[in-house]
Amino acid sequence: MAVVVCIQLVYWVFIFSRISFAKPPLVQTEQQAGVSVIVSAWDELENLQALLPLLNDQDYPNFEVIVIDDRSTDGTYDYLLFDIKHLNKVRFIKIDKTPQHITAKKYALTLGIKGALHDLILVTDADCRPQSPQWIAGMVAQMPDNKDIVLGLSPYYRFQGFLNSFIRFETFYTAFQYTAFAKAGLAYMGLGRNLLYRKHLFFQSKGFHSHNHIIGGDDDLFINEVATATNVAVCLDPQTFVYSMPKTTFDEWYLQKRRHLSVGKYYRSRNKAMLGVLGLSQTLSWLFFIVLTVLCLLQQNWLYLAYTGGIFTLRLLVMWLWFGLANPKLGTMIHWAMIPVYDFMLFLYNAIVGSISVISRKKIVTWK
Repeated sequence: MAVVVCIQLVYWVFIFSRISFAKPPLVQTEQQAGVSVIVSAWDELENLQALLPLLNDQDYPNFEVIVIDDRSTDGTYDYLLFDIKHLNKVRFIKIDKTPQHITAKKYALTLGIKGALHDLILVTDADCRPQSPQWIAGMVAQMPDNKDIVLGLSPYYRFQGFLNSFIRFETFYTAFQYTAFAKAGLAYMGLGRNLLYRKHLFFQSKGFHSHNHIIGGDDDLFINEVATATNVAVCLDPQTFVYSMPKTTFDEWYLQKRRHLSVGKYYRSRNKAMLGVLGLSQTLSWLFFIVLTVLCLLQQNWLYLAYTGGIFTLRLLVMWLWFGLANPKLGTMIHWAMIPVYDFMLFLYNAIVGSISVISRKKIVTWK
């Protein structure tokens, strides 16, 4: 048990501390480079009606918004054709048919990027809402000339209920991981709900070519492929957060998580190794603690029980402090008092959902 706890401490001290103890974000540049905001939409009429005015009113001097209407049948085309003329920054591209060699969303994004007027590409989803009119400006401010990618944050809206609470924690933990690893020069993913990168980087790396056939991965697999130790920045400015609606049923959330987990096997070997060791050490910490505690109680070995409890308590306190410090920097997605409970739930999640994902071979056929 001491070994797995030490592994956890190594991650927290050398990786996660880069977020927990990060200073407030500083503006890196005053550049006002042109930005093309790209939104892919499949039957998202109501979301587009709410989102596009927010994007059009962004406080930034040089940008455009490109909506990719991917075979929608809910009236999206008529809305884009007749009802957005007052939104002077918005234009759209309609897709009637998707080629068989590439998945729908990647084809839509590729068309949007090809048609973009500017080199800076900022992507989001139709069900997302920028926190403020400073979203574009704040993301661009973290893109100096020596960077090609900016990873943004996308918290979920807060609602009542355990499912929403756990979704927000899992989102917080994922954000904690990918931002901390990126700051350590080990970027492995980003979120397509809030992601900025250079157009020429996309085409130099042949876009989504290496994973065209895979459902999902237009954000994390792309970043996993093109990120280096020096070309990625992280934006923790609250004004750049893009909020999204969470799933409201377990079945919807589980399908979403299966889609996300299914692309992880395509990560680079070093990324799979570092994430695998992190997840395994977290799971084993709880497993060893539970098993050893039961054995010590049965054998009335109070000395070893105190030793086991002391090691685990150290782990718990460090984790609690690190998570608590990171929470406001990542959008205050969770309640600090619930962190130990969430940690235990993460143990169950890793043990159960991970096992189911390995056993289940059901094909995922939708990008939503």
